[in-house]
Amino acid sequence: MNMMATGLVPVSLTVNGAPVARMVAPRTTLADFLRTELELTATHLGCEMGACGACLVLLDGVPVHSCLVFAVQVEGQAVETLEGLVARGALAGLQQAFHARNALQCGFCTPGMLVNAYALLERGGVPGRAEIRDAISGNYCRCTGYEAIVDAIEAAARAANGEDAR
Repeated sequence: MNMMATGLVPVSLTVNGAPVARMVAPRTTLADFLRTELELTATHLGCEMGACGACLVLLDGVPVHSCLVFAVQVEGQAVETLEGLVARGALAGLQQAFHARNALQCGFCTPGMLVNAYALLERGGVPGRAEIRDAISGNYCRCTGYEAIVDAIEAAARAANGEDAR
């Protein structure tokens, strides 16, 4: 099949630890690619302008707004979604803390919030509340008022560092 005739281009990347190769339209965003091609629907689409944080994924370990990145731009890179983090047990402490502190309500922002919180905690140590607030400042949550989310992230960090979760 002639790629020029179809308008599709090849993209190869690693998603949640597995190699993926597909033909995609050049204007397909990473968010749409993950959701439609790979059926990884924890990557939510909210504003589609990079403002709400619902579409956050890890790209080579760094949180990125997948609605602002074209799938072809991630050629050869590693993407990890919420599904991948859950599958390898990386979010167990955060999930437990979010549940214990009622840090989620409607759940729409939760995947992006967890991805961002995970990246923050991967830096090590226990971030202060101001640092947590700064880290999640690009994640919109219309339900919780953020206090419970900050509490949960702080508690998960403390628990991961062997401290009293308070």
